[in-house]
Amino acid sequence: MSVFSQLTIRGVTLKNRIVVSPMCMYSSEDGFSNEWHLVHLGSRAVGGAGLIFTEATAVEPRGRISPVDLGIYKDEHVEGLKRIVDFCHNFGSKVGVQLAHAGRKAEDYAPWERDERKVKGSKHAIAPSPIPYGKDWHVPKEMNEEDIQSVQKAFEEAAKRAVSAGFDIIEVHAAHGYLIHEFLSPLSNRRSDIYGGSLENRERFLVEIVRKIRKVIPDSMPLFVRLSCVDHVEGGWNLEDSIHLAKRLKDEGCDVIDCSSGGIVEDEKVQAYPSFQVPYAERIKKEVGIMTMSVGLITTYEQAEDIIDNSRADLVAMAREFLRDPYLPMRWAKAHGIKPQVPRQYIRAWL
Repeated sequence: MSVFSQLTIRGVTLKNRIVVSPMCMYSSEDGFSNEWHLVHLGSRAVGGAGLIFTEATAVEPRGRISPVDLGIYKDEHVEGLKRIVDFCHNFGSKVGVQLAHAGRKAEDYAPWERDERKVKGSKHAIAPSPIPYGKDWHVPKEMNEEDIQSVQKAFEEAAKRAVSAGFDIIEVHAAHGYLIHEFLSPLSNRRSDIYGGSLENRERFLVEIVRKIRKVIPDSMPLFVRLSCVDHVEGGWNLEDSIHLAKRLKDEGCDVIDCSSGGIVEDEKVQAYPSFQVPYAERIKKEVGIMTMSVGLITTYEQAEDIIDNSRADLVAMAREFLRDPYLPMRWAKAHGIKPQVPRQYIRAWL
């Protein structure tokens, strides 16, 4: 089995296992997509990626990582997103939207303004518990029952808009210290109600979101969940917790676990090296019996082939490497004796 082999998930068939991972572009106004997003994502479709994800796309305005991030929190966002999806489809790529809420890591300013701030984060940030992300961050508002139901409804409505925009796949962002991850980790969730305390209770917020989304999207539409499989902090979320959660998510209709890690606290210590997160995807795949996607310092064809050929994961996602080279799949194919799928406009350069 090769990274260039097809993969069918529910009613969607990917032409290869190469995925463009979600990456914030910091180029939006009021959540709207624009020419930058069209060219950025469209170029990766021209380049031959099997699946392309949008950046973390906020389900409500206060859930944006920054005020210049994409949103899908109102109906007017759909038209621009559909334009991008339709363009990518012209080149055989499938397109996924990553639905997200930043929680206590939301910011009221662009990333390049962070160093100017005495207090970081958003004054409007919400979280499961009033614990700031770091020492110089705003203390978030602790979510009450109404807040929880409102955010879950926002995920549900965003999923409906994603269907209207023609997206092939939905991914729920439950990683990197953002809101859903904040409910999962005991480092950020100190609640005493049904959404806190035990592992099952801390999983409840995400499980209910997945359940709501699965009910409003077609049965043929795959549903991914991105997890930080470990917190890289003593006493935090760990791989055993992720395995437990993945089993529950599988029962709720989740199709793929996107295996990342970290992001829950400002001062975490991560030892990153090539393919360092692959063991998380491999273990969840084998122990849960669910498809997985691996991400994290995957930069070479040889790494990708090892992951797919040895069934360590079902999909390989890359971020920075795709920023360096939008045509990565075509280059890999040509270099390894595989006929690349080249748009007719570019054929003369790839003969």
